[in-house]
Amino acid sequence: MRPIRLRRRADGGSIALFVAICAAALVILVGIVLEGGGRLRAIENADARAQEAARAVGQQLDRAALLSGRGYVLKQDLDEARGVAAAYLEPYGLQPAEISFRGDRTVVVEIRTTYRTTLLGAMRVEELDVHGLGSAGLVHGVRQAENP
Repeated sequence: MRPIRLRRRADGGSIALFVAICAAALVILVGIVLEGGGRLRAIENADARAQEAARAVGQQLDRAALLSGRGYVLKQDLDEARGVAAAYLEPYGLQPAEISFRGDRTVVVEIRTTYRTTLLGAMRVEELDVHGLGSAGLVHGVRQAENP
């Protein structure tokens, strides 16, 4: 008597298909992580530039208020503030999107720009929006801040 042999299905190539699917998923995951990190660096850079632009605008004091005895207050001229911020941001290829004043001692500068993707460009995602926000408060005093 002969032993009964069970016929097996041919499974040649099934491992290769599994590896191909996993490799594609891994490449997509790595791409998302790299682009996410690049966008975070771009946001950090935009925040830093906005902060420095706000400090530049914050150096524009209202001389009339100072001479009249009202103390140190910011010059709240939006056109001049935009010019000062734009002059600071120009070497970096940026422009201020919005400038606002909170009270008479704080200025807020917002920057909007884009991050150009590299790997996500294959999926037709060419750019990601980036917003930077910075503020500067006018503080004076010899040993410590006199106005919080």
